Amino acid sequence: MEDTTGSNPQSLGFTEKLKSWLSWSWTYVCFVWFGMVLIMVYVLWSPLKLQETLTSASVFLNTLTPKFYVALTGTSSLISGLILIFEWWYFRKYGTSFIEQVSVSHLRPLLGGVESSSTTGLFSSVNGEAEPRPSVSECKVWRNPLNLFRGAEYNRYTWVTGKEPLTYYDMNLSAQDHQTFFTGDTQQLRPEDAVMQKAWRERNPQARIRAAYQAIEINHECAAAYVLLAEEEATTITEAERLFKKALTIGKCGYTVNRRDYMNLLVYIKRRLAMCARKLGRIKEAVKMMRDLMKEFPLLGMLNIHENLLEALLELQAYADVQAVLAKYDDISLPKSATICYTSALLKARAVSDKFSPEAASRRGLSTAEMNAVEAIHRAVEFNPHVPKYLLEMKSLILPPEHILKRGDSEAVAYAFFHLQHWKRAEGALNLLHCTWEGTFRIIPYPLEKGHLFYPYPGCTETADRELLPSFHEVSVYPKKELPFFILFTAGLCSFTAMLAMLTHQFPELMGVFAKAFFSTLFAPLGFFADKMESFMPSSFWHQLTQI
Repeated sequence: MEDTTGSNPQSLGFTEKLKSWLSWSWTYVCFVWFGMVLIMVYVLWSPLKLQETLTSASVFLNTLTPKFYVALTGTSSLISGLILIFEWWYFRKYGTSFIEQVSVSHLRPLLGGVESSSTTGLFSSVNGEAEPRPSVSECKVWRNPLNLFRGAEYNRYTWVTGKEPLTYYDMNLSAQDHQTFFTGDTQQLRPEDAVMQKAWRERNPQARIRAAYQAIEINHECAAAYVLLAEEEATTITEAERLFKKALTIGKCGYTVNRRDYMNLLVYIKRRLAMCARKLGRIKEAVKMMRDLMKEFPLLGMLNIHENLLEALLELQAYADVQAVLAKYDDISLPKSATICYTSALLKARAVSDKFSPEAASRRGLSTAEMNAVEAIHRAVEFNPHVPKYLLEMKSLILPPEHILKRGDSEAVAYAFFHLQHWKRAEGALNLLHCTWEGTFRIIPYPLEKGHLFYPYPGCTETADRELLPSFHEVSVYPKKELPFFILFTAGLCSFTAMLAMLTHQFPELMGVFAKAFFSTLFAPLGFFADKMESFMPSSFWHQLTQI
């Protein structure tokens, strides 16, 4: 084993040296090859009778009618137009050029290109030094703490509009969550649990509901089955609350017997009951339930129950309580979210926004409180730059998905859907946001390379958001991607060849004169080079060389 491990670095070093040598040599091989081709053409000019070949080719080209050139340029324009349409469709769907992707994937390794994965392990910190990337993937998908009810809310949207607000990928993630939450850790599953495991995996909603009733027939005390019915069959929040209360009664009985198997189920039911109370207007009751839940299960912070609490407290306009929650969870050691960052910005903006005026601020400068509010807005926008467009109603909102990607468009949709009303309630807060949010991008001109207060913006959010958000929603992309070179190239080629076809069809004689002048000018340097070679080298030398 020691010999093997010892030989690996040597072979690896040899491979790296070979790759670096190849990449270095490719830079100069092209020039050497081009020079050798010119010399070979000149040497073989007489033996291969290239002069006669060019003369016969020019005679043949002169006999062609202008219709041939019209057909040639028209076909070139058509082909380049088809390539342009495909490239544009591929770019809109996947965010990259197909030709560029194939070139990078297949040609770059052959040319000794450096693998991009070698740089992904490090990224710049606030002061520009390289730091190790966290072990958690920056594009990890999280459960939306404020997700809606399928039967009472998502399905009603489908009935009215005929559009599906949830993607299959999103629902599949929810099915995996439910299996994890509601399946006990016991070695042998009970019959009703086996049925429910199958129920969560069913793609058809009606099949899931039938499986839930089948589990209830097996055991009337199957709490997970009532949870599924509350989520998917109940068409009103009141009906969902009734089913959740029934599941809670069963869950409490099971929790006294087996805490480990029923803890996740109990936390989920209590949280959904608190959300039902919030939706039905019993906000103080909802706040109490959330606080009790956080006290009873303090180790389940990953469920982000505090985000539900923040939204309910904002609805009560209990801003002091909101600040107390933020003081606990807006900590440098804890993971951030759009709710944390933008709620903090809202509280600071609310203190100055009612008297804020851009004209007055430009004359006298910003006060300390206004500066704090602007900095909080910049911090929030740096964390998630997609949110302001929804808060300022520059983009239309859709129903939030059941899972979100932090710093992505899905998180922005989920935050704005529930918190837009709170920003509107604070007088002048949206005006302050409108005047200051774009200044963030001047602080971080290259967000994918270096951040200001947070780590660099992840480049994988667009792909994940397209999986989480429905197809009818236009996904917000940051930073805006420039059109790939090959789209611009094919667009220019298509336009140029189409113009040539039209001009050749309208003015055939004039275009013929222009083509001859163009090609004579193009080949003039080659003729000049051949004349210089003739004068430099004696003719007998080339004659002897060709006789070898």
